[in-house]
Amino acid sequence: MGSLCGDSASELFQAQAQLYRVMYSFLNPMSIKWAVELGIPNIIHNHGQPITLSHLVSSLEIPQTKATCVQRLMRLLAHNGFFAIIKSDDSNSKEEAYALTPTSQLLVSGTEQCLSSMVELLNDPTLVGSYHQLGKWTCGEDHTVVETALGSKGYWDFVHQNPTHMKTFNEAMESDSHVVRLALRNCKSVFEGLDSIVDVGGGTGNTAKIICEAFPNLKYLVLDLPQVVNGLTGTKNLTFVGGNMFKSIPQADAILLKWVLHNWGDDDCIKILKNCKDAISGRGKRGKVIIIDIVINEKQDEHEMTEVKLLCDVIMMTSLNGKERDEKDWKRLFMDAGFKYYKIFPTFGFRSLVELYP
Repeated sequence: MGSLCGDSASELFQAQAQLYRVMYSFLNPMSIKWAVELGIPNIIHNHGQPITLSHLVSSLEIPQTKATCVQRLMRLLAHNGFFAIIKSDDSNSKEEAYALTPTSQLLVSGTEQCLSSMVELLNDPTLVGSYHQLGKWTCGEDHTVVETALGSKGYWDFVHQNPTHMKTFNEAMESDSHVVRLALRNCKSVFEGLDSIVDVGGGTGNTAKIICEAFPNLKYLVLDLPQVVNGLTGTKNLTFVGGNMFKSIPQADAILLKWVLHNWGDDDCIKILKNCKDAISGRGKRGKVIIIDIVINEKQDEHEMTEVKLLCDVIMMTSLNGKERDEKDWKRLFMDAGFKYYKIFPTFGFRSLVELYP
């Protein structure tokens, strides 16, 4: 087949396609939310086998005129790996069927690994809408784009003043913590030998309950803001305490910081880490800080993994004035906070586990 255009035109069209792909990609999270709102992952899961389009449309109880909309939605999501399109074994049927993939299994309600609440959190219309103000924010003095969009109200103010969003936020953080259960299989040695641990910013305690289940003799304390832990009930080895990590952290063998430090700039992180060091200073060689957070590694990570980390970095920068860090950045923080050495384990997918010692 002959070419109708020269190399320069081909490059132009390729560049145009790449630009449009990125510009249209806002529809990807919207489509995932669309499928979750319709309950499609649940329908396929409850069906117990791949489901045909006609059966799916019937289960959705939508107008027949919208059947083609569902088919085109599923085609896009299947292309992106959220569903698999299966050829029917029935020789009399020409209908394709849809099956769950490992990614869409994360959207099935009622399962331990369900992340539907995270989909809802990251698609909040108010917060997503604030990103239309990025240019204005960059030229202004506000610390975050949320302040620019909402008028001096920062993200945490927005969360605490909106009970519905606060509920979604807590549910999303709880669902994310279930990953810890899987990772514990490979990193139990991190918690073995500890008598006590303080989970700084541990929220409603989902991570705490998972770790306490695996280590019933471990004395576990969750430290978070009073309005977060107020009314929460502990167990025999789990206690909730209201406080402020910037002021002081209770003494323990170890301090856990799960997805906390990326919320803050370097100066604030150093303050937190110094308080952690003070909290474990009396434990000698046993004392350590356990960090679960992103470590950017563009040279070794696959392109898709690096993209997730870099997108998270932009979210942290614009929403919270925080940042994701590479190993050089982390090392600088650790040394400035008075720690001597650390070990990094890429255990949690796009996040890593770091053991930090004074």
